[in-house]
Amino acid sequence: MHAELPRLSREAPTMPKAGIVHLGLAAFFRAHGAVYIEEAMKASGGDWGIIGISLQSPRMRDQLAPQAFVYTAQELGPEGETLKKIEIIQDVLVAREDPDAVLQALANPDVRIVTLTVTEKGYCHDPATGALNTSHPDIRFDLENELPVSAPGYLIRALQRRKAAGVPPFTVLTCDNLPDNGRLVKGIVLAFAKLLDAELAAWIEDEGRFPATMVDRIVPATKPEDIDALASSTGQLDLGPVLHEPFRQWVVEDDFVPAYGAAARPDFGAVGVELVENVTAHEHMKLRMLNGAHSSLAYLGYLAGHETIADTVADPVFATYVKGLWRNEILPSFKAPDGVDMEAYADALFWRFANPAIRHRTWQIAMDGSQKLPQRLLGTLRDNVASGRSCPRLVTAVAAWMIYVGGTDLNGKDIDVRDPLAERLKSLSSHAGTCTEKVTALLGVADVFDAELAAQLQTQLVGAYDSLVAQGVRQTLGEIG
Repeated sequence: MHAELPRLSREAPTMPKAGIVHLGLAAFFRAHGAVYIEEAMKASGGDWGIIGISLQSPRMRDQLAPQAFVYTAQELGPEGETLKKIEIIQDVLVAREDPDAVLQALANPDVRIVTLTVTEKGYCHDPATGALNTSHPDIRFDLENELPVSAPGYLIRALQRRKAAGVPPFTVLTCDNLPDNGRLVKGIVLAFAKLLDAELAAWIEDEGRFPATMVDRIVPATKPEDIDALASSTGQLDLGPVLHEPFRQWVVEDDFVPAYGAAARPDFGAVGVELVENVTAHEHMKLRMLNGAHSSLAYLGYLAGHETIADTVADPVFATYVKGLWRNEILPSFKAPDGVDMEAYADALFWRFANPAIRHRTWQIAMDGSQKLPQRLLGTLRDNVASGRSCPRLVTAVAAWMIYVGGTDLNGKDIDVRDPLAERLKSLSSHAGTCTEKVTALLGVADVFDAELAAQLQTQLVGAYDSLVAQGVRQTLGEIG
């Protein structure tokens, strides 16, 4: 439609050296981490250009290469939009096309940090335990081949090259929504390394660093009509814009590879990144309050016919539901970070969800639920059960997930379920007859549920599942109050 328009182009006369490699370059990091890093470099200097890695698809490379890897970050607020050109990306490599080029980039001594947004499933771990899944086909392949295919494989093989060359390790800075994410990724990497080389594992453990982080910004998927609208308003064609809300937060444990001294990281503090000693309280706050509520609203909202989160919370039944979820079931389950007013935080979350300019689809948030449930919902449920607290809203959200992954909505229409376990979950559900049998079958998926929690929740989940099927979502939620 806008092929006749000039492509977006780079304005900066020179590019800094690349000091960061990012695995899993997609919309979220480009709307969050990349923006912070560019601002920090402009504020305090340093060579912190970013090389993006697409682990599988060339789509991102093909979108950005003709415009010199620059793109527009489009902030969508209730009162209007703000545009910002982002020029921090230097190149995008496609791992499946040239894995050795990726390893060369990761092994470059100028690279001091590797950031990741590979989603929960990209770590090839068991979501229920956090341990490396050594039977995962990608991990089995990477243990036998020097050119890897998985994110853990790339980290290990690159660290192996750096050790052999006498180069210090890079800091591994995960930006994915995993509880205690730095320590979890460290455990995955060390478990992999020990299977290859005990000395390599010891070197990584002694000299490497894996700071935990908490990231927060709502970034909906960019649609073709968004690209068209941006082109019409700017007179330039940008095939890789990102849309995001005004709010942003990045909390990082200030623990980077000491061999690089003051040059170990960008000046994050200059641009509002919160540098802390321990990020756990912030992680719990965000994973449970935002991500837990997001997933709950996604499954229940989808089954109720709502396309977006904003549409969902505009429904009074859902507004009551999510406020009760926060107040009665999530807030009592964890210790708030020092100095944070959690009631004000919940109020701010509600208005972020309700922002009509952010069209965050329930179907998009519902993806990969088998990987997300353990940290977003089941941890909160486990803590509530241990404390004797009733949690009908969380139980109903898990029951909605069980209906969703069965592949058919409450009106008998097919659901396009995107999940690593999609076929297995659908098969378990379809081969079970009654609500009780379906719940029992899905609770038996050890990748998601541990046996003790499954036994504790079974009766409640059967009741919630049955209510959703018999009465629908809105009536079920209305009865909870």
